[in-house]
Amino acid sequence: MPQILSSNMVLQRDKPINIWGFATPDEKVEVTFAGQKKQTITDKNGNWLIVLAPLKTSSKSQTMTISGSNKIELTNILVGEVWVCSGQSNMEYAMRKLAKIPKPKNEHFGFPSDEVAKAHNNQIRIFLVNRKTLNKPDSIHKSWSVAQDSALRAFSAVGYFFAKEIQEKLGIPVGMISSAIPGSAIEPWISENAFAQEDYFKNQKVNNDPGKFYPTMIEPLTPFKIRGFLWYQGETNCFLNEKISYAYKMKVLINSWRKAWKEKDLPFYYVQIAPFNYSKTKGKVPVDENTEPEFWEAQTLLLRLQNTGMISTNDLTDSNEDLHPTYKWEVGRRLSLLALAKTYNKDIPFSGPIYQSVSFKNGKALLHFTYLELNNKPILGFAIAGKDGKFVNAEAIVKDDKVVVSSKEIVEPTAVRYNWTENPIGNFNCYGLPALPFRTDNPLIKLFKTN
Repeated sequence: MPQILSSNMVLQRDKPINIWGFATPDEKVEVTFAGQKKQTITDKNGNWLIVLAPLKTSSKSQTMTISGSNKIELTNILVGEVWVCSGQSNMEYAMRKLAKIPKPKNEHFGFPSDEVAKAHNNQIRIFLVNRKTLNKPDSIHKSWSVAQDSALRAFSAVGYFFAKEIQEKLGIPVGMISSAIPGSAIEPWISENAFAQEDYFKNQKVNNDPGKFYPTMIEPLTPFKIRGFLWYQGETNCFLNEKISYAYKMKVLINSWRKAWKEKDLPFYYVQIAPFNYSKTKGKVPVDENTEPEFWEAQTLLLRLQNTGMISTNDLTDSNEDLHPTYKWEVGRRLSLLALAKTYNKDIPFSGPIYQSVSFKNGKALLHFTYLELNNKPILGFAIAGKDGKFVNAEAIVKDDKVVVSSKEIVEPTAVRYNWTENPIGNFNCYGLPALPFRTDNPLIKLFKTN
């Protein structure tokens, strides 16, 4: 059997399920599971595939039997929701690290430093991708684990806390597959062929080892049915001062992964990278104080693709010198809010305010947002500019379903920005979820094509 099919796994409910493996050529193979029994004959290379009819949610452990010239039993299998989480170090960030970090400054988000010791939920299962073994046959059949003890210590904190919320709120089994590598750029996670399908890259060389991790860490997972993706990556590409190019790379990643799993609208929820002093670092490419805000802007463009969602982490760092901020439990929770609302149709708040449009009237800027909560409290973090393009700090309040921004220094405003700095101080949020940074004078809007 392949590594991804093992005892302790969670199978995706309500979708036809692929069961596949390796045997001798022309060997008869039979799969028995959940009242279904199906057979096939292996091809000339010994590969075989059997498709089970969609399965209903099952919190009760079941056994799958695969019979050929030998017999394999996969035990303790549940049926529920399965998600793939990928990216670089902030997604890979393991649960064991929570016990070693200093107590976070913001007590509002709690501090589950002892979560591994408390975790004994049989309904959450985890699979940690090993780059060297994922595409090799598995003879042990125990690559999936219950989310506890040593297996959980090594697993993605963001992935686990996402699963914990989903399992608790839906009351069903949840399986998490983590495939992430610290320091990785986005390009290695995308097959080389996929770049050729995007017009933006037709006459443009793609660097950073495109396709390096795809055949060993993503492609072997693609027959395994899932509900959707979580993505936390970008710091490496931000250091390269990428803007519109990163938006197109994310577009290719999203579209190509959906195509590989043969479902064109699989949910794709991702994390906006946290504030960091990029301008104070020295790397291969010069960066300045606008680098990160412009990168955030590029990340935001992907919200124009269907079935996507992004969370802000602007308030989830205690130091702008830390590229791996704490509060991973809150990152996982915020991603779960997206899934619960957008994928599972729960009527809950799931997003901070997202800028849509602006109009100017009587020396003030009137901004329209989605997910705007009404209040009359002063808001920090806004800046406004006139025809000379020079921005000054501005006053902002929520009034009549709009955010009204103004400054006594600007008589005829032409543009507004919010948290347009790598050291944001803005407090604009709804339901405790921060607004995404933006500028009304965004030059990328007309450059990014979704089709």
